[in-house]
Amino acid sequence: MTKRDFRYWSLVAFFVLAAALILGRYASLAASKGEPAAAAAPEIERGRISDRNGRLLALDSPLYNIAVWRPETDREAFPAEARRLASLLDLPAEELLERWRGGEADFFYIKKRVQPQAAREIQEAKAAGAFAGLVVEKVAGRLYPEKRLASHLVGFVGDGNRGLAGVEAKYQDFLSPAAGPAGKGAPARGDDLFLSLDLDIQHSLEEVARSALAGTGAQAVILLASDVRTGEILAYVAAPDFDPNEYAAYPAEAWYDWPSVYAYEPGSVFKVFAMASVLDTGAVDLSTAFVCDGAYRKTAPSGEKIAIKCLGQHGSVNIGQILEYSCNAGAAYASDEIQALDFYERLRAFGFGSRTGAALAGESAGQLRSPETWSLRSKPTIAMGQELLVTALQMTAAANAVANGGLLLKPVAVRRIVSSSGEAVLDNAPQVVRRVLSEGTSRSILAAMESVAGAGGTGKRAKIKDLRMAVKTGTAQMIDPATKRYSEKDFIASTLAILPAEEPRVALYLAIVKPRGESYYGGRIAAPYIKEAAEALLSVTDLPRGDSPQVLHPGTVSIPAPEAAVIGATMPDLRGWPKRLLVPLLGRSDLKLRLSGEGYVVRQSPPPGTKIEAGTEVLLELE
Repeated sequence: MTKRDFRYWSLVAFFVLAAALILGRYASLAASKGEPAAAAAPEIERGRISDRNGRLLALDSPLYNIAVWRPETDREAFPAEARRLASLLDLPAEELLERWRGGEADFFYIKKRVQPQAAREIQEAKAAGAFAGLVVEKVAGRLYPEKRLASHLVGFVGDGNRGLAGVEAKYQDFLSPAAGPAGKGAPARGDDLFLSLDLDIQHSLEEVARSALAGTGAQAVILLASDVRTGEILAYVAAPDFDPNEYAAYPAEAWYDWPSVYAYEPGSVFKVFAMASVLDTGAVDLSTAFVCDGAYRKTAPSGEKIAIKCLGQHGSVNIGQILEYSCNAGAAYASDEIQALDFYERLRAFGFGSRTGAALAGESAGQLRSPETWSLRSKPTIAMGQELLVTALQMTAAANAVANGGLLLKPVAVRRIVSSSGEAVLDNAPQVVRRVLSEGTSRSILAAMESVAGAGGTGKRAKIKDLRMAVKTGTAQMIDPATKRYSEKDFIASTLAILPAEEPRVALYLAIVKPRGESYYGGRIAAPYIKEAAEALLSVTDLPRGDSPQVLHPGTVSIPAPEAAVIGATMPDLRGWPKRLLVPLLGRSDLKLRLSGEGYVVRQSPPPGTKIEAGTEVLLELE
């Protein structure tokens, strides 16, 4: 055989083999008659994600991919069946029919990651003779029973049940560790994550954020709550948000992690940390006065002159009054009393210009330029919250330090990691990073922030009548990316609150990005929503307030987290059970479980005591 003949017959053999492989795939799909394919699940179950009290935020549950094998579809019946199918899958019927009629591929997916209940109805219809040519593939899936709650922190998974965002991505190796060598065995599932969040607080503050988003017409709203004594994040809120069960149905902008990724100029809220830094050096004290005549003015030895306007003419002001009136000129003159390098190092000590260590996916370090790059304007404008970039997470961590006596704590988002056998893998105890202020400076700044919430302060709209609050408001112009200058219409309005001021326990920080309305000032539009957030916090915690008596006792009461519902050999009485404790039952492939409604079970079928066998249909109605 010549070389030419050999090449010819080799090419023929290649095409024959390729054709055989393709036909084999089609034959296997046809032979399946649309039955569920083998699960494309990871080797072990993915670990669960819960809040600090054990309330489930994410758990594994089988999902299904729905596909069409065109050669087996009924040309006459499919158009009518497609409308029923579209209704089950919440898809446009015409779009489905167009793909069936005009597509080139004989095999195509209609929808992936479908919930078990919809897949079960399709399988039942197929068993009755409908939906010829439909393929139902069982795949590993992730269920988020609380839907949108804490979606930016929890994140979501993609194909193969691999984390794509939030702690689902950051803690991928804990939640879904690689299987061990053959014969060594594997854990029942990956490690379980317990977040620092309190879902009651999270839910309450999410409602406030959505209200602020709608009320101000803003691009986004960020709202964080932290325990100032431990650094634990109690609520991690960004609006708009999304449902991680159906993340692909939302625009990518909705997934954006505003609290820890978005970096921006903070505006006057930053005066808290700037004035604390100046005061802590001893270069000034609480009685040191600066004169505000409506502007800050300075002439350099070179003859260069600068002037920075203030929002008013405040006369003689000390550190406390600089914060109370949010006096730009006073803050700038106070910054003259500290050397540039010392100022820079103290702000760096607060954590600005570096990641917080909270171990969140994609966290930004912000930006704080070194003094050798500063202009004559830099130090006074940084003191006012310009010429640097921060994240909301950094601002909250720095606020904790002001509140707790001067200690910077590492923010905690994941409180504990526990193995499937119950052993502790990680315990995030409070961790002090460094001391940034003396206790005396901390007390002085808190006292000054209390005056901000007084009748003459910029934060008076944040004040709750019977609660002592330390507050600071801010308004920051945003840079217009087109002109590279400050925008005339884009602002960030913000407010920081520490409560109770006399014995701080919680820091609240709110930022409203690009509000659209009659005002963009933090004291006018952000402060009222901080008040709402504080009221919500008081309603779901034991924080003390002036006219509410506190009952104290020396002991502690431990309430175990409720266990999920279980159906054994006989049907239990599930009346009164909440939906979140029924969710694990959806993973039972041996039962036909239907949940109807929201809330708590009010009716069930079969009745309690009924013998349960494989294939038993269970209906639970909730109200």
